[in-house]
Amino acid sequence: MEIVYQLMMGLSLAACAGFRAWLPLFVMGVMARTNHIALNPSMQFLASDAMLIIFGLASALEFFGDKFIVVDHFLDAVGTVARPVAGTILASSVLTHIDAQTALLLGLIVGGGTALTMHTGKAVVRAKSTLLAGFHGGTGNTVLSFGEDFLSGGISILAFVAPFLAFFFSIVMVVTAAAMIVLGYHAWQQLFGRASKKLEAKSSPAFERAEMASLTMEKV
Repeated sequence: MEIVYQLMMGLSLAACAGFRAWLPLFVMGVMARTNHIALNPSMQFLASDAMLIIFGLASALEFFGDKFIVVDHFLDAVGTVARPVAGTILASSVLTHIDAQTALLLGLIVGGGTALTMHTGKAVVRAKSTLLAGFHGGTGNTVLSFGEDFLSGGISILAFVAPFLAFFFSIVMVVTAAAMIVLGYHAWQQLFGRASKKLEAKSSPAFERAEMASLTMEKV
């Protein structure tokens, strides 16, 4: 039963890593340093002074950088690798009673996949918000960013205080992110299909004849 409990906690933390790579690691490090939680023996270094400083500074940089409409997409590009890695580390770190190799494998399956799903869904929403930047002037991305900060930090803490509640919220977020990915994929297919049809129409003999007739009329 304990392994199930820890996997639920790990999935919740990994879902938070899909929003912010470093904040959940910082929260976990602080909780471990203050003896509120135990970490897998191979991951004890995550609660060291050096790592807490690194996680804290990286969290601050990610927090401020993500509020700007150009920088946020750069962070999302970097996060495609960083966030699944963070999710894997988070999920494997809370598995305290199994060997390091097994913990890492389970962390990769539970944490890496969850963080990547959350990150991809988040990126789709950000991309749609950026397309509408002409209407909101970039404030839409900033509002989304603050919401992600709240979810990432709040559920990271909740994962240690009320793991079952955090797990419930995390499942809702993962399902929502998966839905955003599916919707984004269909929207991209429709856009690509329309562009392909226009190119095919322009390359057709009928279109070329119409172009030639238009040019002839202009000369006359």
